[in-house]
Amino acid sequence: MVSLSIRGLVKRFGDLVALDHLDLEIEAGELFFLLGPSGCGKTTLLRSIAGFHLPDAGSIRFGDDDVTRLPPHRRGTGMMFQSYALWPHLNVFRNVAFGLEERRVPKAEIRSRVEEALRLVRMEGLGQRKINQLSGGQQQRVALARALVVRPRCLLLDEPLSNLDAKLRIEMRGEIRRICKEFGLTAVYVTHDQKEALSMADRMAVLEGGSIAQVGSPEELYRRPVSAFVAGFVGETNLVPGEFVETSGDGPRVRTAFGELRCGVVSGDWSPAPGERVLLSVRPECLSLSETPPAQNGIAGRLEESVYLGEIAHYALRPEGAETPLHIAELNPRRVLRDTGTAFHATAKPEDVVVLPAAGHSPAPE
Repeated sequence: MVSLSIRGLVKRFGDLVALDHLDLEIEAGELFFLLGPSGCGKTTLLRSIAGFHLPDAGSIRFGDDDVTRLPPHRRGTGMMFQSYALWPHLNVFRNVAFGLEERRVPKAEIRSRVEEALRLVRMEGLGQRKINQLSGGQQQRVALARALVVRPRCLLLDEPLSNLDAKLRIEMRGEIRRICKEFGLTAVYVTHDQKEALSMADRMAVLEGGSIAQVGSPEELYRRPVSAFVAGFVGETNLVPGEFVETSGDGPRVRTAFGELRCGVVSGDWSPAPGERVLLSVRPECLSLSETPPAQNGIAGRLEESVYLGEIAHYALRPEGAETPLHIAELNPRRVLRDTGTAFHATAKPEDVVVLPAAGHSPAPE
């Protein structure tokens, strides 16, 4: 396993700046996710690590080795693509062995290493199968075995689960994490699927416009986002505008159009001044509904929508004068509220309310 150090990376395509002086540290043995919307630079960053794109400025190091200008085949990486890129005219064994044959590895060692890779992905005994005889999940395992068999210093994965159905995606999340940990791999994984990242990553980075918006564990990014962009991209959230009052003994307080709310934390290292415009982030599952006013952190409104999905109920509560409703999620609902138009009160614990900078001002990434 090897650590990755990326410093001041810049990549331009004509007038488009895909990576803008990006800095990132990935620890040895870490399963690290790059997350963000289309066009944010995550795939460009992955392909720069692989050597398919040469940066216009900056450096990429694998441990003590500067690989910035090395060609892909000299970096010691294994790459798994969204399309799998398997050769249909070759059987499973030959697909997995291809990289070793190109490196002129002795035949006996090729057989041993291919069998080991197929065992690792639970495809032992299927080496003679044709690719068109395999299911989508089996093809994905073959592609993973082919990336592993060369014993890479770093495994790079570009949305490898996007072509699978929902059930297989969930199954393969656990398999890929198991294999990375069993093999002791440093892995960099690109996805736009927040649940995939939250369920698999040791740490993750959210990219925005070629820069890193925030780096941290899944829990940190979900519960303590540093900007409205991160809060809205990693899961769903309610954003409530307000004016910062002060931080007292019982925590930060913010004045909103619906009354004063107590909050749990101010994001990042940013310190808002009294009177400064801010946003409050409250996850839907952190809000609860009641017919009576709560003692604190209550927002009154009328029930606008009710959707029952079995294990969860979704509600929309519109406070008076609000442009958008509050979204509320109740897990394992015992009683579903269906009285649209009825007055209710939404409330959240202070520790579930995060103070964020108003639009146009983001603190530095952690």
